[in-house]
Amino acid sequence: MPEPLIEFSRLPDEIWFTRCPVPTATGIAYKLGWLTQAFKADGVAVRTLQESGSELGRHHYDHRLPTLIREGGNMLAIAARAQGEPTKLVGLTWIEESQLILARPDSGIRSAADLKGKRLALPGWSHNDIPSHVRGTSIARGMSLAGYKGVLASAGLTLDDVDLIETPDRLRNIGGAGRDLQPRGPGQRSGVGRLWSIEALVEGKVDAIYVKGAAALDQARENGLVVAIDLDALPDPRFRVNNGTPRPITVHQSLIDDHFDLLARFFAVTLRAADWVKEQPNRLGEILEYETEGSAQAVDQAYARLHEGLHPTLDTDRLALFDLQKKFLFTHGFLDADFTLADWIDPRPLEAAHALNAQTPAFV
Repeated sequence: MPEPLIEFSRLPDEIWFTRCPVPTATGIAYKLGWLTQAFKADGVAVRTLQESGSELGRHHYDHRLPTLIREGGNMLAIAARAQGEPTKLVGLTWIEESQLILARPDSGIRSAADLKGKRLALPGWSHNDIPSHVRGTSIARGMSLAGYKGVLASAGLTLDDVDLIETPDRLRNIGGAGRDLQPRGPGQRSGVGRLWSIEALVEGKVDAIYVKGAAALDQARENGLVVAIDLDALPDPRFRVNNGTPRPITVHQSLIDDHFDLLARFFAVTLRAADWVKEQPNRLGEILEYETEGSAQAVDQAYARLHEGLHPTLDTDRLALFDLQKKFLFTHGFLDADFTLADWIDPRPLEAAHALNAQTPAFV
């Protein structure tokens, strides 16, 4: 009898990746041209949802694209898994990115203890163009609530010690759930940095608001607001756990099953980018201004310690902090269901990427 034919898995035409408008090793590797070059000889295109200009942008939220690699906020990644999407957690980064409580200059708020009895803005639930993901995509609400919980806990306070004032969902006002996935040219902003209830604070409807990232620093400066509390200065990392800390890297299960070698190569390139940043952190200005939609001044302020956290790990401490965030999201109604974190983790792609870089030091 003839031997059975061996079927080789056909290379995909393209690998997709997506990231939030924050610093990531993935985004940096792409802007440097390294990811494109790494797959060019195989005829595999590397494409990003942010520049696709197509209907595929929704997959930033639901992760229903088989060759998609996602490095971004944990709310969407955890929500997609909670809704049953076949994804795997393959890495976690921790990047301090200017989590702040803003106030008016005359507020008298100078520390976490000063928040007791104050009115804090809580963005409303999102109503967007992905109905099944309303809870998971209420990003501003989730980040604000987690930020307040952390900073209050640092002073021995709880959410019961403040008044949460619901403010309009700005995500809806700037274009719905797909607005940050639209292609943008030089100088164009997606609007993601405009999530926060600045108007409510300026107009005196609330006493303080939570904000995050470089673009928010620009917005605060434009409106004459001051930094009342810097969450990055809180010594216990538990008080800084939020949507971006830790930040997960997730992949579709089929990418692991069908194209593991390509995934390992992709991951290896991003690790190289993290090495590059650590070795020369001062060469990132223009890339970060594009990735974060912030000014040069805001980028310098928000991401001064970027080079310390771009390398992904799955170490015990980072996973424990990530589990705290998952439990927070479930407790406060941001998830459709809970799930066991250990069942979501697959360490093999990260291990393979490290091995690949060790074997081929001139990989990029």
